[in-house]
Amino acid sequence: MRATSRIFRELGECGTCTVLVEGESVKSCTMLAVQADGRAITTIEGMAGPDGAMHPLQDAFHRHHGLQCGYCTPGMIMAAASFLAETPAPTEEEVREALEGNLCRCTGYQNIVASIVDAAGQMSASTA
Repeated sequence: MRATSRIFRELGECGTCTVLVEGESVKSCTMLAVQADGRAITTIEGMAGPDGAMHPLQDAFHRHHGLQCGYCTPGMIMAAASFLAETPAPTEEEVREALEGNLCRCTGYQNIVASIVDAAGQMSASTA
């Protein structure tokens, strides 16, 4: 198999490059730059508050050790942000289903799910 064939076949497989485009999670490797022109794009760096305070998802990942090597962390957090906007009080099963397109090389899924469930609670409490 030619290397270029393998690359295109594997495009979008891990979810690490997930960003928010107009609030929706998108694997940026599947999107052309021209498709992003004029649209609001949020990356992991844009999740922190203007004062530099971590977003509740970032904080929960830190507190629950939802990151190990860190490779998947940006994509997991961005996918979770989009998911929580639609499902503010998810079950663990719903979180697992929502993240099925994001892979963790370290198999830290339990801590990732715990982080997202905790962040959902924190985010709900702050809006109540």
